[in-house]
Amino acid sequence: MTTDQATLSRPAPDRAPGRRPRPIGLFLVAATVLIVLSLLSIAVGSRQIPLDQVLQTLLDRSGARAVDPQIEAIVWGVRLPRTVLGLLVGMALGLAGALMQGLTRNPLADPGLLGVTAGAAFGIVVAIAWLGVAGLYGYIWFAFAGALLASVVVYLLGGLGRGGSTPVKVALAGVAMTFLLNSLTSALVLRDPVALNRYRFWAAGSLSSADFGTIRQLLPFLAAGALLALATAPALNSLALGDDVASALGRRVGLVRLQGTLAVTLLAGAAVSVAGSIVFVGLVVPHVARLITGPNHRWLLPFTMLLAPSLLLLADIVGRVIARPSEVGVGIIAAFIGGPFFIMLVRRRRLAEL
Repeated sequence: MTTDQATLSRPAPDRAPGRRPRPIGLFLVAATVLIVLSLLSIAVGSRQIPLDQVLQTLLDRSGARAVDPQIEAIVWGVRLPRTVLGLLVGMALGLAGALMQGLTRNPLADPGLLGVTAGAAFGIVVAIAWLGVAGLYGYIWFAFAGALLASVVVYLLGGLGRGGSTPVKVALAGVAMTFLLNSLTSALVLRDPVALNRYRFWAAGSLSSADFGTIRQLLPFLAAGALLALATAPALNSLALGDDVASALGRRVGLVRLQGTLAVTLLAGAAVSVAGSIVFVGLVVPHVARLITGPNHRWLLPFTMLLAPSLLLLADIVGRVIARPSEVGVGIIAAFIGGPFFIMLVRRRRLAEL
């Protein structure tokens, strides 16, 4: 064999077994889709606003061009904050789900399915019903505490019995914890009309109460959680090989899991405190992103940050269209989208660890 023939017979570096080319083009496509959905989220509602007027209102704040004051009030006072909140909440839930799947190597891991969302909602209801807490900053701390407690209990329960922790055992423990916390939450809100009125918002999941003041309060927590999540990506690649191999590669497995749990708590707790219980976003999106990027979390997490907000904004747009002039909560639409995917995932013959 000549040298040229030997060179041609070797696999190309970006097509080597077990590797995928960097999906930069698809990353740009996903970013474009997210931008389009963001504009549609501002344009669609009980009053339709043409996209050219949306762009004109967004780009011309100096008043150089004549802009309808009513449209300007709708765009800047209602729909733009709602869209920004949808972007942030979607990013938070998607990242939290991808982190949980990577940390536990469990394809069924999701803040909603493993009790984290229910724990955050329970913490908020306790703060309202028992302690009379009001305001986002008060809610957030109790949401963090509830989310952290629920995730720890589910992880411990899933590790009991023979064989230690398995995906199915952790999923069952998460479902049991979710039902338990939802029952306790219902018992609390039925005794307190004020808590009941506020809990109805969380039970359905909604972005309708968004405003820029809430977003500014939320940003520090989400930024800290996102930075922790992205910093964990290289270690998650090592954990995918098993705890023993990760330790042999120099990873401190306990510290990695602690960092990941803190990131999940910040992301899920902050998202639930403002948007309520929105399930399946953290389950569905990481699997879709994994089909595009492969198991490399350096690409998987950024892709999830684009795809999860896209799904949430799409669900929010659909909820506003199908019940116009009223709307259906984004959490309900997200459950309709994610439910069939979850059933398909559970019915797979080979429910392997990630």
